Amino acid sequence: MAAYMKLIPFMKYRKVAASGSIFFLLVAIASLAYQSLNWGLDFTGGTLVEVSYPNPVVPEQIRADLDGAGWSGHVVQYFGSDRDILVRMPPQKNLSDKENARLGDSLFETLRELGGAQLQLRRSEFVGPAVGEELTNQGGLGLLAALGMVLLYVSFRFQLKFALGAVVALFHDVLFTLGVFSILRWEFDLTVLAALLAVIGYSLNDTIVVSDRIRENFRNARRDKPVELIDTSLNQTLGRTLITSLTTLLVLTALGVLGGELIRGFAIALIIGVLVGTYSSIYVASNVLLQLNLSREDLLIPVKEGADQDSLP
Repeated sequence: MAAYMKLIPFMKYRKVAASGSIFFLLVAIASLAYQSLNWGLDFTGGTLVEVSYPNPVVPEQIRADLDGAGWSGHVVQYFGSDRDILVRMPPQKNLSDKENARLGDSLFETLRELGGAQLQLRRSEFVGPAVGEELTNQGGLGLLAALGMVLLYVSFRFQLKFALGAVVALFHDVLFTLGVFSILRWEFDLTVLAALLAVIGYSLNDTIVVSDRIRENFRNARRDKPVELIDTSLNQTLGRTLITSLTTLLVLTALGVLGGELIRGFAIALIIGVLVGTYSSIYVASNVLLQLNLSREDLLIPVKEGADQDSLP
């Protein structure tokens, strides 16, 4: 059984994995710095109108018609089918807040004039710029608070070196997911932010399971090297990690395919987070422990002073 546990030498490829992670994170940081995220209406503010046409339509034609009607700055895209159209309009600087709040009604009337009386209004929303800015700030603070609480929890639950490894792995997962959304210009809205917070919880759970086995093996070991002990621990938890990840991915894939546009971003962000979280619990958190020179002495339970004397007859 011990031989089977060591069949996969994970730590043998830790330098290759670290190089790949650093490279992609640098690309993600560059993309976020250069073009930021494709912020959704929740963060930017503006008007959103979802309409349903009786026949298939082409977004390019609707854009041209709106331009001809005097509208500018709009984004027109399919929303689930070739008959459902989503139009996003940023706040108009030449209008007051009350007029911007009623912009959806005016936009729908224009679309009905262009598309016919059979056009149906599915949804109309308005988010003010101040609300969008507040959501952006609170979302960023929420992510930082979550990472800070993880650092404290794992420090008390295990040891500071484990806490640093867990936080680095979580930071890696969040930045990786943000980088993918920035590079591919996928819309980032509140559902994606919620998915990022869920990714932190999922990845932390996986990292804690691995860390618990590493701590146990280090305490019981006498002569094995840290690399061998970590490899053994990773192999012992591999079955549990794969089963958990695969079952979670099955549910998320079903949500992404069948759940509709409203939660598609949430499902995609979680799928990316689960995949990269499984990777980081193996290669990022464990790699950090090796770089911090984790040893058996770090994990020994301290003996209370005078305990030996008390046990003497």
